[in-house]
Amino acid sequence: MRFLAMFMFSLAVGSAAQAQQLDVPIVPYCDQATSEAACSGVCTVLGLDPNGDGFLAVRTGPGTHYRMIDKLVNNQRVTTINGQNGWIGIEYPGGRGWAHGNWLRNCIP
Repeated sequence: MRFLAMFMFSLAVGSAAQAQQLDVPIVPYCDQATSEAACSGVCTVLGLDPNGDGFLAVRTGPGTHYRMIDKLVNNQRVTTINGQNGWIGIEYPGGRGWAHGNWLRNCIP
């Protein structure tokens, strides 16, 4: 069931996610040929300060020196693919990129 949901999600966002150029590719940490469901998780964006920026920057690589390509807000769900030094490679409706893991919570592996 989860594999089917992930497959449908990939079809829905595949073309938009593929269109964005990332400076650091997001490489799954497992062998996708064996088990797609084990290669990702789902998290919710939470904890953003509404009196601050109020968004989570999505970047082209795992760090603040990479270009910002999108913004996510509280309660948005993302698929997590891999991580580097606190930054998480994510997919979400409309794109793909890197976001800091401090604001990705309620994760389901």
